[in-house]
Amino acid sequence: MKTYYLTIQANKRPETLERLLRVIRHRGFEAIALNSETKGDVIELKATVQSERAIELLVHQLVKLPDVVELK
Repeated sequence: MKTYYLTIQANKRPETLERLLRVIRHRGFEAIALNSETKGDVIELKATVQSERAIELLVHQLVKLPDVVELK
């Protein structure tokens, strides 16, 4: 399995974190480590995920979420 590191900035809303985690899981990735920090009206999520799948499959879905502001 390959390990990937993501930093996601998203608008702070009650459902944002749940949506991000659901997309990670539905795309076949396992969240190994998560760190969520609120900075004003933005949530910064640092995630370590692993999967046999290519990271592009996950990234393409995450950027489609309406609350995602930036993805590194």
